[in-house]
Amino acid sequence: MLRRVRPFALSLTVALAAASLGAADAYTIDKAHSDVSFQIRHFASKVRGRFTDFGGTILADTSKPETSSVVFTIKTASIDTGTVDRDNHLRTADFFDAAKYPELTFKSTKITPTGKDKFDVTGTLTIRGVSKEITIPVVYLGSAKDPGGNERASFELATKLNRKDFGINWNKALDQGGFMLSDDVDVTIALETVKKKPEAPAAK
Repeated sequence: MLRRVRPFALSLTVALAAASLGAADAYTIDKAHSDVSFQIRHFASKVRGRFTDFGGTILADTSKPETSSVVFTIKTASIDTGTVDRDNHLRTADFFDAAKYPELTFKSTKITPTGKDKFDVTGTLTIRGVSKEITIPVVYLGSAKDPGGNERASFELATKLNRKDFGINWNKALDQGGFMLSDDVDVTIALETVKKKPEAPAAK
């Protein structure tokens, strides 16, 4: 049984930013067209996985992107590395302890433009009850209207997290020296979001 861990982004972390959208508009994540993935070194190779259940909201102010905000949540039990035994182990107290800590959360506290369509998103990432401030580089990929007239905006990010920062310490020492798993986990998140439509006024 291998094991790897990854939030991301985020824990996303994840995570995200707000750019060229509409002032004070809310965008929700379209899970069917988004992806939260990770990889970790296992011996000399890499093991890859993803989380399948996640969600969040981006509040985007186009005129003042630094006042925008992001909330992103991942269900830890949704981890999927393609191997049932390994996934079950990842859900135990050796790793994410999904029964006790069912969610990873990221809440932004500051968004800083760093270039055209690029942002540093700073916020609090919480995994296994441990909260750390992190900064994630986010790229705004653009927006478009779908056939149904819904405005969609897309973002992507890639970052590295040290799992031990969040109390995920399980490992095995190797006879020749070193350990089975790396401490660092590479996280990539691609999000497609949908602008919320204004609520219809209540009938009188």
